[in-house]
Amino acid sequence: MNRNQAIEILQMINEIYPKFNLTERKVEIMLPELEKMDYERVKARFSEYMTTSPFPPTLADIAAYAPPENETLKQMEQWRKEAEQVPAEVKLQFREKMQQLIREKGK
Repeated sequence: MNRNQAIEILQMINEIYPKFNLTERKVEIMLPELEKMDYERVKARFSEYMTTSPFPPTLADIAAYAPPENETLKQMEQWRKEAEQVPAEVKLQFREKMQQLIREKGK
């Protein structure tokens, strides 16, 4: 999330929980950690939290991160793009050599 969204989360906590006492020091400490998180997920976690707890949340109570990107899918897409650029004759030669190798190893 960006800085403004992180500040909005802190303001939401402060408005719902007046005893939270949002100080400049709290903002300074919590902002960098909130900025690492996913805004929509944190907002959803806070919404759930406030319906069940009369006490202000800690960061651990509302922490929510975006799922990690799937590097395998990215790599497969890159390979597909590279394969599209290989000439058909090279693909045919590779296929023939692969079939020959399979026949030899299958004996």
